Amino acid sequence: MVRATPFLLVLFLALGLSPLQCSLTGHWVNDLGSNMTIPAVNGNGDFTGMYHTAVTATTNEIKVSPLQGTMQKGPNQKGQPTFGFTVNWSFSVSTSVFTGQCFVDSEGKEILKTMWLWRSHDNRLEDNWNPLRHFQSQRNKKES
Repeated sequence: MVRATPFLLVLFLALGLSPLQCSLTGHWVNDLGSNMTIPAVNGNGDFTGMYHTAVTATTNEIKVSPLQGTMQKGPNQKGQPTFGFTVNWSFSVSTSVFTGQCFVDSEGKEILKTMWLWRSHDNRLEDNWNPLRHFQSQRNKKES
């Protein structure tokens, strides 16, 4: 007996359709243990949420921080959208910007792949590049 799910996936891909729908809404955890929650994405693709990092470059107590972002919407959106968001860290004088894509893997699992920049405050123009760092990470959707 042929399983219907792989057959339908191949059929959709052959027809140029994308059955794989990745949703940014939910609770996400990355490989370092940081987590973020995006309760909803509005009709324009805009969203807000909360980010709780597991790592920090300060000795300050880590606090949950707000995030604000947008995802690609419209006729070119193929079900695995690109997105970007900013986190204004509540416990330090730094900001991070993330950009990435929401994927569905071959097992139907939703995964975020991101690149991000972290910028901390610096008093000297001459040291402009010192407080800038870039990273890449993966976040998996946490099952409810």
